[in-house]
Amino acid sequence: MAKNEMRRNLLADAGIAVLAREGSRGLTHRAIDAEVGVPVGTTSNYFRSRQALVAGIFERIGARLAPAPEDLEARAEAQPSQELFADYIRDIVRRLLAQRDVTVALFELRLEAARNPELAASLSEWQRAGFDGDVAFNEAAGLPGGRREVALFHYAIDGLVFDQLTSPIDPGTSTDAVVDALVAGLLPA
Repeated sequence: MAKNEMRRNLLADAGIAVLAREGSRGLTHRAIDAEVGVPVGTTSNYFRSRQALVAGIFERIGARLAPAPEDLEARAEAQPSQELFADYIRDIVRRLLAQRDVTVALFELRLEAARNPELAASLSEWQRAGFDGDVAFNEAAGLPGGRREVALFHYAIDGLVFDQLTSPIDPGTSTDAVVDALVAGLLPA
């Protein structure tokens, strides 16, 4: 694998853009080369197979959607509570909606994984690692709820974000208000 991490990220970002615009069928090494404007074969030098390409895109999606360290530090000093938990969830939803292409690309990969067992294995591994990290973070921060509640929030956030990115059921409803209602309904008092 080539060592230029900036180039690798640039190619993965281009893959995200292609996925968001054209769907998973449009995701090819050549499409990424064209998106970036590099010689044909460049993407193949960094990602030898489609599976390696998708794994690189998953990795990049995780990096791009991760919270800023300063945001985590600011919240780390707050007293654990339902309100702090809601604040974390609102931040997750904001990041997912603010980076529309990244989130749409992630949904595209999840849909492709439903039809492709090899991709499903990669996605499952990536998702489980992220979920386990979320559960560990929640426990370490002393936030309310456990593994079950974190899973319920994953399900709810995925649905909320999908709704907002496609055709909202109720466009006038604030996502913050939805998150607050979810926290009130899903977390033990």
